[in-house]
Amino acid sequence: MLTVLRNLDWSILTNMLINAIPALACITVHEFSHGLAAYYLGDPTAKRMGRLSLNPIKHIDVLGLIMLIVCRFGWAKPVPVNMRYFKNPKAGMALTALAGPLSNIIFSAVCFLIYGFAYAFLYTSSAGDIILSLIYATAYINISLALFNIIPIPPLDGSKILFSLMPDDKYMLLMRYERYGMILLLFIIYTGISGSYLSNAVGFVVDRMFMLAEWTFSIALKFV
Repeated sequence: MLTVLRNLDWSILTNMLINAIPALACITVHEFSHGLAAYYLGDPTAKRMGRLSLNPIKHIDVLGLIMLIVCRFGWAKPVPVNMRYFKNPKAGMALTALAGPLSNIIFSAVCFLIYGFAYAFLYTSSAGDIILSLIYATAYINISLALFNIIPIPPLDGSKILFSLMPDDKYMLLMRYERYGMILLLFIIYTGISGSYLSNAVGFVVDRMFMLAEWTFSIALKFV
């Protein structure tokens, strides 16, 4: 038994853990932001159902979390929204949907700012490497989650933003059949049709946002 444990590739488990913790943080912020936006727009549904919370357990979709850890593209359990509470239902749904990806981009920017400053002090130690890996993974997964969710396929956020531009009759028809979009979404993920495009898009955004880390790193060097 001890021999088996010694022969295990612990780096795989470490990498999964480094992805799991940021993934939980990212989906929590994402769904909380949906609920908060809906609440400020007049919909108390998320709050009544206990989803206006920063408790990760309330937002976990097991399959979506596994996808986020393994592939860095995934989803959480959708926050319930009742568009009848909005003064302008279509606009309210679009703003509520947009709040999720936008919060992830902001969260990612904060992570890169912290990463650059922390790197100047932590890169020489093994414990520091783990902390830096967690910060970087959080920034990366935030961007992945944001870009994945703006794909205009139901039930992702991008579909609600796109649908809001349609006439009312077509909008209600599409919303009625929204749940069937998950079948199409899983097919796309399984076949990898959009995988390379999404990966390239994430890489492009990460490269541009990494300039924030470079900026705070240059500031941190003055204190080292």
